[in-house]
Amino acid sequence: MFLLDIAGVTIPSFAESESCGERKRTYMKIAVPREQQQGEARVALTPESVKKLVAASAEVGIETGAGVHAGFPDADYQTAGASLMSRADLLPEADILACVNRPEPGDFAKLKQGVVIIGFLKPLDEPAALEPIIARKLTAFAMELVPRSTRAQSMDALSSMATVAGYKAVLIAAARLPRMFPMLMTAAGTVPPAKVLVLGAGVAGLQAIATARRLGAVVEAYDVRAAAGQDVKSLGAKFLEVDLGGIETQDAGGYAQELSPEALQRGRDMVAKHAATSDVIITTAQVPGRKAPLMLTEDAVNNMRPGAVIVDLAASTGGNVAYTKPGEDVDHNGVTILGPLNLPATVPGHASQLYSRNLTTFIALINDKGTLKIDMNDDILKPACVAYEGGSVHPKVAAALGHAVA
Repeated sequence: MFLLDIAGVTIPSFAESESCGERKRTYMKIAVPREQQQGEARVALTPESVKKLVAASAEVGIETGAGVHAGFPDADYQTAGASLMSRADLLPEADILACVNRPEPGDFAKLKQGVVIIGFLKPLDEPAALEPIIARKLTAFAMELVPRSTRAQSMDALSSMATVAGYKAVLIAAARLPRMFPMLMTAAGTVPPAKVLVLGAGVAGLQAIATARRLGAVVEAYDVRAAAGQDVKSLGAKFLEVDLGGIETQDAGGYAQELSPEALQRGRDMVAKHAATSDVIITTAQVPGRKAPLMLTEDAVNNMRPGAVIVDLAASTGGNVAYTKPGEDVDHNGVTILGPLNLPATVPGHASQLYSRNLTTFIALINDKGTLKIDMNDDILKPACVAYEGGSVHPKVAAALGHAVA
């Protein structure tokens, strides 16, 4: 049993407590560590979610200061029913480790066997980093792998974070553009609206379109999936279409599929023409587990007007733009190219709130009145599981690591 000293009073923390001389039942323990990744300000669970989990017979431990940067002070967690703990005390007692990003390598050794890790684990992008999970016989669920089904909508953390990223991308573009977004009619004459081009009409792209439209810009958008056109038009933007020869452009999960070089080139040629007259371009095209497709070539960027701004939301997976440098701002002949790596962390309050709700709904699938219970036949748990007690590894992860699929 670990003890926590608050205001000079030692009280039981995140474990057993005794009442009337009898030990109370020990419930499933959910641990929320403070995120260690540089620039990360989000927290996995907010006080709002902690209160719900405690009401659902779970115990919740929060590393001291875990939510401060997202606007959630320690006192709010205590009021919600959580215990504040040091990292050293938190990790060994956890049954579930709820995190935003994959735990640091040194954290795995502090976890007991059988612990369930839930978070953004990058299973398809960095599979080798999951070896400690398999070696220590841990169970891990990747929020990136939650299926896109009606039942799983409330757990779709990728969409939640993409919403934040699409919104913030437009704001930082507007801040860097040497022009205003809306059309203004003034005594000094009319100021024409900015022209914004959004490449990729998934969740991030649609939020970027909506935000740019709210700011008064004229917006065009392109997506290889013709079905995305209806969503684009419903937001008041023009949908750019190109003949891709009737090839399938969308997988069963609703994501864009990797295209042939010929199909990609057709799209690039059309995009280049519209990029030449655009003030802002937001690129969002990504394929899970693959390098981001190149959407803006060197020639396309070279033909853009000085002062134009590009925000490449695919920078972390290689970028959609020829001159993108992940995590850096590039000035190429007067065109500013931004390659942000973690825009949701720049809006940590609402990003944490959305993610926490996704996570809380997911945890409900394995919380049986305070007892950890995992049904690996569940149509959400099974596809989201990276490894089950170290022995059953997700097929795509196993293939990447050269493991036999259990």
